[in-house]
Amino acid sequence: MRWMIALCFSAAPALAQVCPPVTDHSARFDEIVTALGEARGEGDARVLTQELWSLWTDAPDATAQALLDEGMQRRSNYDFLGARNVLTRLVEYCPDYAEGYNQRAFASFLGQDYESALADLDRALEITPNHIAALSGKALTLMGLGRNEEAQVTLRAAVEMNPWLQERSLLQEPIETDL
Repeated sequence: MRWMIALCFSAAPALAQVCPPVTDHSARFDEIVTALGEARGEGDARVLTQELWSLWTDAPDATAQALLDEGMQRRSNYDFLGARNVLTRLVEYCPDYAEGYNQRAFASFLGQDYESALADLDRALEITPNHIAALSGKALTLMGLGRNEEAQVTLRAAVEMNPWLQERSLLQEPIETDL
């Protein structure tokens, strides 16, 4: 009888792994956003932006990192549906990790599924309000939906955080700056 009980327990599925808390990089995000506003040139801004990307793509654990990396790889190989499927597993596993939503939004955007992209970008920004890439992605998505006034307001907010943002060229009324 004991062996039957042991067999039942060994055949039971393993408990689902739980995503650990997301590392709080908000203080460093704020420092970088401030530095972007003071950057003297595009080169300086590019270095700061790379640091932002390293923080944004710092997944909570190895499982989340593997899902993020696979989703981004599939997206870069134009497998947008495959990327979305993998990134959906990531956001289900780590619902408080903004970059999972941002990357899934990017895959949706590239597949011209703007409504899905917008929902994911809103969630990413809810988690990380100063996520400049998600904010500029939201502006581009709104443009894709033909919501140009909203897009301009959103893009202006992103450019306010990073005056060197490439998408600044899409502003209909150029920002006055000393750049």
